[in-house]
Amino acid sequence: MSDEYEYQHQVEELEGKSASAARLFDVRRIIGGLFVIYGIMVTLAGITVSDADLKKAENININLWTGVCMLVLGLLFLLWLRLRPAAPPHPAPTPPTPPEEGPNAGGS
Repeated sequence: MSDEYEYQHQVEELEGKSASAARLFDVRRIIGGLFVIYGIMVTLAGITVSDADLKKAENININLWTGVCMLVLGLLFLLWLRLRPAAPPHPAPTPPTPPEEGPNAGGS
């Protein structure tokens, strides 16, 4: 009985680790994080643009607009992750127990 309890405890522990690993490596977290990081970098490049660079781009600060859009997109991905977290994996179905064999089985 003790071995069965210990085995069940180990299975539950592994299921918990698996669910947390699935949430940790969710694609939305990776994509959102990368968009936020690159959005910050591009936005800073747009804020510190020179007048000569603006004249080349016909006075459109494309780095600033692109950086802000990337920030918004990254934050939307992270918000999506926050509002709808990954569902934990479904537990595997337990196999049916075999019928007992022996002199008392079968009722005869």
